Amino acid sequence: MGNESVSAYVERRRQNYCDLSDRIWRSPELNFQEFRASAEHARMIEAEGFRMLKQIAGMPTAVGGEAGQDGAVIAILGEYDALPGLSQVAGIAEPRPLTEGGNGHGCGHNLLGSASLLAAAAVKGWLARSNLPGRVRYIGCPAEEGGSAKSFMAKAGVFDDVDIAICWHPGPFTGVTTPRSLACVEAEFAFSGRAAHAAAAPHLGRSALDAIELMHVGVNYLREHMPPGARVHYAITETGGIAPNVVQAQARARHLVRAATLDEMWSLFSRVVDIARGAALMTETTMSWAQVSGEANLIGNSVLEQLMDETLRRLGSPGFDAADRAYAAAIQATLNPADIRTARMNFNLAPDSDDPLTEEIYPLGAGSPNAIGSTDVGTVSWIVPTVQCRVATCAVGTPAHSWQMVAQGCAPAAHKGIVFAAKAMAEVAASLYADPSLLRAACREHVEFRASHPFKNPIENAAQLDLPTELPSEMRNSSFSG
Repeated sequence: MGNESVSAYVERRRQNYCDLSDRIWRSPELNFQEFRASAEHARMIEAEGFRMLKQIAGMPTAVGGEAGQDGAVIAILGEYDALPGLSQVAGIAEPRPLTEGGNGHGCGHNLLGSASLLAAAAVKGWLARSNLPGRVRYIGCPAEEGGSAKSFMAKAGVFDDVDIAICWHPGPFTGVTTPRSLACVEAEFAFSGRAAHAAAAPHLGRSALDAIELMHVGVNYLREHMPPGARVHYAITETGGIAPNVVQAQARARHLVRAATLDEMWSLFSRVVDIARGAALMTETTMSWAQVSGEANLIGNSVLEQLMDETLRRLGSPGFDAADRAYAAAIQATLNPADIRTARMNFNLAPDSDDPLTEEIYPLGAGSPNAIGSTDVGTVSWIVPTVQCRVATCAVGTPAHSWQMVAQGCAPAAHKGIVFAAKAMAEVAASLYADPSLLRAACREHVEFRASHPFKNPIENAAQLDLPTELPSEMRNSSFSG
């Protein structure tokens, strides 16, 4: 037992954590509302004998655990929030909601948090048997989907004493996550005007809705002059009413501005703000804006990425079988064949493979420069050396944030992905504890990068989070409230 690999500790716990993932899949909760998921994680943390961490950074649904003594702190990051409107029956290959209009785990965060906690529990056991110094910390992070919780955690100093951060994400492919994402800022723009009868006295009105529409026209003209890869998305959140014969005095919209770097993002955002000011001038309304969230672009670490790549290749594959592939093929039948080919090409894999569920590990550094979004892990990566991997849990070509992703979230292939991801993260952590020179090299690379790249947390000036302070009424006095 003394020389047992950390992966053996994962194997002994695998069923408990696959069950945890399934329970969270069955109770999908939106960002900052993950009371059930947080409670489920807290139970496992307590059962594993961690030192419990509750309401991390003042967030009611942020929960974690720590084990070990002295030495380096390695944090393994988990998530467990879901998405709106993606309710879906599991295990079938057709869109069929469990609850009309309900939530669903369309990004696989039920898998993500469960595997991360499994990895941390395995490292805890391995550290104790190995008699090595070191502390492993699981950090359950709420609200990755649009809430930027890790950015707010970073602002609160949650990662200040962490030496290395490790995480993963489920999807159609396996490999090291290329450190490429878009920095982003989300803000709400509010316009205030003057109500009036739209027929009898329109000249007395000042339309906030007109201002919103003019702002969006201006933003759309801005697109020609944005940096390559930059993005701006928006949604009108308040129209001022449904009566067309009233000049709308109030209107609001949210804008999400993304760019390759923080500097590019803030420069682009300042132009969006100027456009909003111009719209207010044109309509004689007043405008105010407030930042809602923000995330930095990912920063890489070649030492950790090389170690993760070697670890994935040594572990081999999740071990999918014929039944797993048959279900993946049924899911693929609902997808566009061109999208399936493009998905493989985006990760430098042969486009003509007919394997619906791949066990290939894509090359280090692969990934389309155009098919990227934003993640609050990016903010963490500026503060501490960070590495992520992707692990195949679903059919090749499965789009994130889709009913197909939700349907596959409890499948045997997804469970195998949980175990493989946990082994990969745990083995990387064990390697760093066993060889402190590797850990020092990763930290040195990070320090050298930061020396010439100053950083300001993208939510430094954001408003204080308005977080729920108690359980929803239907959960009070239930087993989840313990």
